[in-house]
Amino acid sequence: MLTITDLEVRYGAIVAVQSLSLTVEQGELVALIGANGAGKTTTMSAVAGAQKVAAGTITFLGKTIQNRPSEEIARMGISMVPENRGIFPSLTVDQNLRLGAYLRRDKKGAADDLADVHRRFPILQTRRAQGAGTLSGGEQQQLAIARALLSRPRLLMLDEPSLGLSPTLVDRIFELLAELHRGGATILLVEQNVSRTLGIADRAYLLTTGRLTASGTPEELRRDVDIAGAYMGRSARPRPASPGDRAPTREVG
Repeated sequence: MLTITDLEVRYGAIVAVQSLSLTVEQGELVALIGANGAGKTTTMSAVAGAQKVAAGTITFLGKTIQNRPSEEIARMGISMVPENRGIFPSLTVDQNLRLGAYLRRDKKGAADDLADVHRRFPILQTRRAQGAGTLSGGEQQQLAIARALLSRPRLLMLDEPSLGLSPTLVDRIFELLAELHRGGATILLVEQNVSRTLGIADRAYLLTTGRLTASGTPEELRRDVDIAGAYMGRSARPRPASPGDRAPTREVG
């Protein structure tokens, strides 16, 4: 569904992402993990059309999309929940939600999906006439995800959806992502909570200072890669073997 090949993104003279290649197949939940500044958000922003691509290609459903306008990419079926949530604080909860469906022409389907997000996020129905800017951080995150779902995206991208939330809301967010995944949603997830992320992902890519340093299933990464070391600034070298470990059968990456 989504293929990124040799992606390079620059901020002036600074190379933020270099020679990055990855794929997301239909129905997969794929995670981008790595320390702050690794290039995860930049990669996702490039897919969404919010960040200019210096080199490489991004293909979605067989069409090249790098450097296309973000509105055009949204119309193709890519929806992103940014780290800052991107809600409109001066609008009501209901108005924010309805903006998520503004590209849709199937009014009956949109109404049904609105009822579904009210079921998933009952607090949004309770506070539908309230200004979005008056919601708590957790409620705003629920609003941002619900609004994205109302576009009925073919690819849902989420950037740090659990950031700053209480443990109870973190549990709810990961339960929701797992539920959407089981329902067939295709998801690209950036998330600092590595343990919880690897618990729901099909595959993951580990980025270090803008480069892909490892990839594989959660089991492969846990077994073969020093993930904790990568988050502390060390290279993603193979995890030191302990007594009883079997030798890795292949290199991950």
